[in-house]
Amino acid sequence: MQAVILAGGYGTRLAPLTYTKAKPMLPLLNKPMICYIIDALPSGTEIIVASNYRNDEIEEYFEENGINAIINNEPQPLGTGGAVKYAEKYIDGTFLVLNSDIISSLNFRKFIQYHMKKEAIVTISLWPVKNVEEFGVVDILSDGRIRKFVEKPSKEQAPSNLINAGAYCMEYEVLDYISPNKFVSMEMDIFPKIIDDGKPFYGYTFNGYWIDVGRFLSYIEATKILLKEKGLKYLVGENCKVSGVLKTSTLGNNCEVGKNALVKNCIVYDNCKIGENVEMENCIIAENCVIEENVRLKDVVVGEEERIEKNAIIENKKIWSKPLPEGYPKKQIGNPLKRRK
Repeated sequence: MQAVILAGGYGTRLAPLTYTKAKPMLPLLNKPMICYIIDALPSGTEIIVASNYRNDEIEEYFEENGINAIINNEPQPLGTGGAVKYAEKYIDGTFLVLNSDIISSLNFRKFIQYHMKKEAIVTISLWPVKNVEEFGVVDILSDGRIRKFVEKPSKEQAPSNLINAGAYCMEYEVLDYISPNKFVSMEMDIFPKIIDDGKPFYGYTFNGYWIDVGRFLSYIEATKILLKEKGLKYLVGENCKVSGVLKTSTLGNNCEVGKNALVKNCIVYDNCKIGENVEMENCIIAENCVIEENVRLKDVVVGEEERIEKNAIIENKKIWSKPLPEGYPKKQIGNPLKRRK
């Protein structure tokens, strides 16, 4: 069994964090988010990482930490379908396709067993939502077979409340549907063709939690969920000095939090200094940043190696004072899961 982990996007919605770090390498509880997917896979699964942007960073981390995987570097972003086709030479049978920015409680072993039991060509994971108007939902039969996708229906017209949750189990023949060396969306271009051809296409609904870590608020929400799952109120990395208060937050390695500081619902990367009397809420602070004393930050994202001067009051802003990194797109491209919000 192979698992193709889609990790080639720029992560533009999470800039400026992704100006200096590959999106799959953004830390969740001080561990790259892609590692949560790898750790959840059944033992013996062969891992293929479909990468492009900052590929060397992923490769170096895997080598340093003994993670056995094929890093399949795409010549350019190819979309969910194109990336899978580009990995075809490594696939020899039933395989998984997983989005690297989805953190969930999906049990992959049960997911695969369901796929085998249904003798499906494709099985996709499904997640229930309340706000169907903001998503593409599935028209699904009582036995789990999917008839079609319905994009952003009204509540009255929605055939279900289930959305594509970004994990797929597929048979090898799906590769025949994908043209090589082209940008192809599995969700928009390939899935409808398979359904139209009458091939068995099923959905697997699961419970627990599901987070698309594609925006700042969902990134913070994923952190809160994982802290709760581990029974932690906060997490502090190695070699840190904390004189202030942490609430539902994570602190990377080699960090300092000054006296009377309050850090609430925040993600702080390595090597950061937070001064005295600082108040931060719903913030993400990248590596090597300095937040001087008496600063107030709310809903703020600070890029790498930035300094916030003392007494600053900032809300709802991205902080990045340097030029845009060479080659980084100026707008969002190739959102891999087209049918999610």
